[in-house]
Amino acid sequence: MPRPLGELEDAVMTRVWQWNRPVTVREVLEDLQQERSIAYTTVMTVMDNLHQKGWVRREAEGRAYRYTAVSTRAAYSAALMNEAWSTSDNPAAALVAFFGMMSAEQREALRDAVRVVQYDDESGAEAPAQPRAEAPVEPSAEPAAPADGDPAAAEGDPAPAEGQEESAEHPGPAGR
Repeated sequence: MPRPLGELEDAVMTRVWQWNRPVTVREVLEDLQQERSIAYTTVMTVMDNLHQKGWVRREAEGRAYRYTAVSTRAAYSAALMNEAWSTSDNPAAALVAFFGMMSAEQREALRDAVRVVQYDDESGAEAPAQPRAEAPVEPSAEPAAPADGDPAAAEGDPAPAEGQEESAEHPGPAGR
């Protein structure tokens, strides 16, 4: 099962996912140096660690390697959510609390995802992509607060989620 990436691992993987092509340590280093002072050997070690953990694969190109993500950010995020949910002693309450933290846009994305999964279950085929209408969305009832008074659910909406990736390949290395 996946473990959350560390801060620097996440910064490196973010670039690999965003660029969606094989990248070198030098490319990642130069991009990271726009935000912070960091050594080449540090980035090289992080990328080697990500390779050892199974998050990236690499191919030799001359004296350097080119690294490619093994899964998408969406698959990584989904695996983390599944891991967190599966460890709850009350999965239904955990979902209610999670839904209560979502913004209206995140809840609409969830409704869309459920429709895709339901369509897939009913027909055995993937749901056709349909453009979303720009018409106003009917207001929906807010999810009930968790019965146990979880303070996290009462804190309001978190920051909006990152943009969604188009595919959700396998969630990363097995057993991590």
